[in-house]
Amino acid sequence: MNFASDNWAGAHPAIAAALQDAAGGFEPAYGGDRLTKAVEAEFARIFGRDVAVFFVGTGTAANSLALAALGKPGGLVFCHEGAHINTDEGSAPEYLSGCKLIGIPGVDGRLTAAALAETLARFPPNPVRYGQPAAVSLSNLTEYGTAYAPPDIAAIANVAHDAGLGVHLDGARFGNAVAAIGVPPAALSAAAGVDVMSFGGSKAGCFAAEAVLFFDPARAAEFPFLRKRSGHLFSKSRFIAAQFLALLEDDLWLDLARHANAMAAQLREAVTAAGGRLAWPAMGNEVFVILPQAMAKRAADSGARFGEWDAEPGMLSTDEVLIRLVTCFATTDAEVDAFARVLRT
Repeated sequence: MNFASDNWAGAHPAIAAALQDAAGGFEPAYGGDRLTKAVEAEFARIFGRDVAVFFVGTGTAANSLALAALGKPGGLVFCHEGAHINTDEGSAPEYLSGCKLIGIPGVDGRLTAAALAETLARFPPNPVRYGQPAAVSLSNLTEYGTAYAPPDIAAIANVAHDAGLGVHLDGARFGNAVAAIGVPPAALSAAAGVDVMSFGGSKAGCFAAEAVLFFDPARAAEFPFLRKRSGHLFSKSRFIAAQFLALLEDDLWLDLARHANAMAAQLREAVTAAGGRLAWPAMGNEVFVILPQAMAKRAADSGARFGEWDAEPGMLSTDEVLIRLVTCFATTDAEVDAFARVLRT
């Protein structure tokens, strides 16, 4: 009953096998190998356009360097106040991008175009002491387990582009968002106005594989220098490429996301049937639930693993707790059934 995080899971067998297959022989270094070229072709297929692809080692690096590519001197990056870049990545996004993060409130972890426009109005472009608006960053899935639909992203991107800002998408759980919304990947990214995105592999079933994608390759001209400066240019790039190739071929990434989402839907049903309630209308593989403290303790004492979460003011009664349950490609029906039985005890 391990629902602590999709980061706790190992690697999918197909990805482990691909890494083993790539281990022998010789290949050109620093991204000149055939596997990296094949991954670039796969991303072009998935998004229906040429895409500039850059591998990095962590999601934090992917987000931070993507924002650096969109940055300006004295730059400002606007995001939801609960976004991962604003709450869980230390100061890396600000350090590597040189931009200050501006958190904006929003219901269920999502920004709105109206809230972005209202915030931008507080930062006129000329006074040097305010800084220069540079980019807006969205997370899909959000940190609250909710998802943006294509019109939501397009509306925010229109406001951003009208103000001269680039649009970044944190796609650590992008597959779960695509599977939840049920639209082509491009509809939640390039077609909706996203300029650059972080495409997560580690949470999706890889050992350690993250990518930064530019939907206009011309905008990526300076990115190789940003990546090298940060220490994320891998000499043996083929080992990240091998993982991505296995993940992307035949759309395994979407199959695994659909499985994780289905397990999460079963968890939601189990929790509500036992008398718990959902904190937010989660659609993907993260389930935030409010339980009586005694029930949550009983589950933990029975071996269930999950995270206790900070609740918003007024969300909980004195005998309740907010927890996060995360499913992944490795989650089984048996685990969910066992958790349901514990809750019903």
